[in-house]
Amino acid sequence: MILLGSSSLLIDQGLSESLTGRFELIKLPHWSYEEMHDAFGFTPEQYVYFGGYPGAVELIGDQNRWKDYIRNSIIEPTISRDILQLTTIQKPALLKNLFELSCIYAGEILSYTKILGRLTDAGNTTTLAHYQNLLDQIWLISGIQKFSGSKIKNRSFSPKWLVYNTSLSSVYEELDFNRLIATPEKWGRKIEQAIGAYLLNLSLVHNFKVFYWKELNDEVDFIIQKGNSIIPVEVKIGKNTFHRGLNNFAKKFKINKSILISDETFKWQEFLKTDVSELF
Repeated sequence: MILLGSSSLLIDQGLSESLTGRFELIKLPHWSYEEMHDAFGFTPEQYVYFGGYPGAVELIGDQNRWKDYIRNSIIEPTISRDILQLTTIQKPALLKNLFELSCIYAGEILSYTKILGRLTDAGNTTTLAHYQNLLDQIWLISGIQKFSGSKIKNRSFSPKWLVYNTSLSSVYEELDFNRLIATPEKWGRKIEQAIGAYLLNLSLVHNFKVFYWKELNDEVDFIIQKGNSIIPVEVKIGKNTFHRGLNNFAKKFKINKSILISDETFKWQEFLKTDVSELF
């Protein structure tokens, strides 16, 4: 018997209650660039902006309709059905506001305290952390932690917000697809979001962890870790083949392998086709 469903909360609940010891859980993450390319002819640029929801593909020619579809057919039902109906939520408006802000600030490091200052509904950091965990469980957004080399310290820093599917952040973009590509700074940020989403999804399947690193003026976009193997990944759109953050991270943690995604090293288009599990 094969049980399929989009609600990870419902599946986990049902399996744990009735099928203890008699099931294998196989996780199927959001569609990758290769899958969207093979099925619909998506270009890498289209994938970065429109993400990996197959049902939305036929609407990308009308971006207003596409955004309405993502909001009304994916975001709203997922949050209302998968979270609000399956768990006890004291402040539904706060949960939805947290989701929207995490999409708007995707790719940025932002503390729960600062997020509270941007929200209209009252709450506390403990409540926000709980809501973020629920949104993470249904594969919408995640707040990855700073890498410190210590499991105890990892949770004491501000999270870096990421979406599991870049369409979730594109819905809140002021610029449309063509204008965003023509704006280098914002397009570079969007590519970083896509790399982060790709790593998040693969981490669910291949059981590795995703962090970020920041110390004073040094920063590395992503740190992936599996067991004792640690690989820093920096996304730098352009022709710069040197990055001080990567070098300083490698020195501090005695890392021999690092990945710089740039126009002259590892192109971001190729990274989105890479089997990350083979890097370890």
